[in-house]
Amino acid sequence: MIATITSIELNGPLKFFALSRGALKIMRQLRTTDCKKFKKQGIWTKHYTMSLWSNEEEMKAFAYSGAHMEVMKSSRDIAKEIRTITIQASELPNWKEAKRLLEGGKVIQY
Repeated sequence: MIATITSIELNGPLKFFALSRGALKIMRQLRTTDCKKFKKQGIWTKHYTMSLWSNEEEMKAFAYSGAHMEVMKSSRDIAKEIRTITIQASELPNWKEAKRLLEGGKVIQY
């Protein structure tokens, strides 16, 4: 199985409203998938997600379609930085470990 861990740092606190609108759509899409587990955490301008998938194909099918793809296209408007990493895992890590892993992840800065 694989886990994807993502962080997003918003351009400012008011961008939280746009993030929330997109997140609601993504959560609806996620419920239609075979995602094994999902966690989210965030406050103010820093937010994190983790998802666990059976394989990379299922994860990519979700990430590159529907609401998730639309939100990714507009992320430049709300984000200062996005970090992501995909790892082999049988369970989602705890938040402390997830944040440590993100230090070595792919970084997109706007």
